[in-house]
Amino acid sequence: MDETDDSWTTAAQDAATESAVLQQVLDLHPTQLTLGELTRELGGQLPGFAARDAIDRAVRDLTAAGPASTNRDDFVLATRAALRFNELSER
Repeated sequence: MDETDDSWTTAAQDAATESAVLQQVLDLHPTQLTLGELTRELGGQLPGFAARDAIDRAVRDLTAAGPASTNRDDFVLATRAALRFNELSER
């Protein structure tokens, strides 16, 4: 029997990537990271799929949902709401 876990769905992979991206942005706040920097930092941690595409999707989806935003200089930022939620959840 194959011991690797191939049961991850694309949705589960995307959710894990979103979580990793948001956690990295929150952990490093107020330092700002570009999309390229996020890719370099997180790329080796992502299981079995193209890191750049996965992180691009994660940033797009986080921005659409509200906990992250991007600016014209390609920096990925946590929103005030995400920062406050993170602060409250750490208590």
